Amino acid sequence: MPFVRISLRKGKSPDYLTALADSIQRALVETFDVPENDRFQTIHQHDENELIFDRTYLSGPRSADFVYISITIGRPRTAEMKAALYRRLAELLAQSPGLRPEDVMIVFSTSAPEDWSFGDGIAQMTDPDWRLRAVGGRQ
Repeated sequence: MPFVRISLRKGKSPDYLTALADSIQRALVETFDVPENDRFQTIHQHDENELIFDRTYLSGPRSADFVYISITIGRPRTAEMKAALYRRLAELLAQSPGLRPEDVMIVFSTSAPEDWSFGDGIAQMTDPDWRLRAVGGRQ
């Protein structure tokens, strides 16, 4: 149930944005125990003065293609799973849409099941059988 916020500078094509979002979802499915249909993403495009980042802090050099990916998760993951996601995401984004690994920043936030409502005014994941409904669709 990750919720992914993707922030980058304005000016990329719709195909680039689709490739970016698709690669992120693929990495989550492959390394993070996320079902394929568990996809919630938002893309925020910013003017140059609205996305501020250091070009060399702990990595780099970063270019104007810098992308900040914020992932909110409900179930904590191990450090190994996070490391695998970082690696796989850098690989996939390099392939499509062609993003340099130095230009990818990923940050996790963790929340509790009662912090999520997927609709209907209820916290679905507080029900012990929520996983069955997630796989089988709405019931």
